[in-house]
Amino acid sequence: MANALESYSGHTVAVITQDGRMIVGTLKGFDQAVNLILDESHERVFSPDSGVQQVILGLYIIRGDNIAVIGEIDDEVDSELDLKELKAEPFNPVVY
Repeated sequence: MANALESYSGHTVAVITQDGRMIVGTLKGFDQAVNLILDESHERVFSPDSGVQQVILGLYIIRGDNIAVIGEIDDEVDSELDLKELKAEPFNPVVY
């Protein structure tokens, strides 16, 4: 998996963690255990009643064993989203 992440370096990624959090930031680095270093990161907190809240995290490290999904974000499409109007149920934690 670490080889697949090389193409994401320097790009904006979304990470969904095992506990259901969504963290968005610029991938600055990773190691063989898929521990990630994200810069300019924020957490997107979803709510069915109000828009998406963004909690600023800054430079952030995510342990590889806490990652469920990683995906690259298209910055152009993401900038056009009105997150204050977007309503959604929060992610559930991953259950094995």
